[in-house]
Amino acid sequence: MAKKPKGPRPLALITGASGGIGEALAHEFAKGGYDLALVARSEGKLAAVAKAVEAHGATAHVTALDLEARGAGADLEAIMAGRGLKVDALVNNAGYGVAGAVLDADLAAQLGSIDLNVRVLTELSARFGGPMRERGRGGILNVASTAAFQPGPYMAVYYASKAFVLSFTEALNRELKDTGVHATALCPGPVATGFQARAEFDASMGLTKLPMQTAEQVARAGFTAFRRRQAVVIPGGMNFVMAKSAGVTPRGMLLSIVEGMQKKRQDGSHAGH
Repeated sequence: MAKKPKGPRPLALITGASGGIGEALAHEFAKGGYDLALVARSEGKLAAVAKAVEAHGATAHVTALDLEARGAGADLEAIMAGRGLKVDALVNNAGYGVAGAVLDADLAAQLGSIDLNVRVLTELSARFGGPMRERGRGGILNVASTAAFQPGPYMAVYYASKAFVLSFTEALNRELKDTGVHATALCPGPVATGFQARAEFDASMGLTKLPMQTAEQVARAGFTAFRRRQAVVIPGGMNFVMAKSAGVTPRGMLLSIVEGMQKKRQDGSHAGH
């Protein structure tokens, strides 16, 4: 079990905390000695998570906010300041993907996913990372994906956005060297969460037939790596091998493999887009 911080409980700000990996991370940080600031769109679901983490001795502050909306990052910063809350750990978990060919999938949804997966993550890292650096302590945990290691035909925007998260986090971690602050990229493979429903996966999609970890397993690995100040973590032995093999697989072959998995879904449900 991770060693708990000494003194007053530090605060972890977790986005997308109403379910899935975000909810599981809330429990891990609470068990690890953190109080929580939970952010998502659903106030009801957040309240339930806040109630649950009390069992770990944590105090949870709930903020119902649509982070995709322009200005939401500044609003969140103002809310934290208004409550007198200093963020010691930022967990950028909120994000989603849109399945389908770029030219056929809903354009507004694809652009919205870029906003949440890339723009908001970058903005919050800057807004809350700066004060951490000034205090000389803290950390940022950005949830990427094994999708970050290869291009993804028929889910191109999601794969590309996660490649950004991985690259951004590794670079940010290097920039923070010797400041007392660090950044960790969590790169899970397929996880059984509500993500699949939002991306409009169906049972025919090859990706959903890969071995899936639970959100709790992913969160445990992510929190452990965060505590160890590890730059990148890929939970699961098979996920690690597949992610690393992408770097040595010929690009054309890699594209064909991913296309084959993704296109099964596209052929089966294109009419819904």
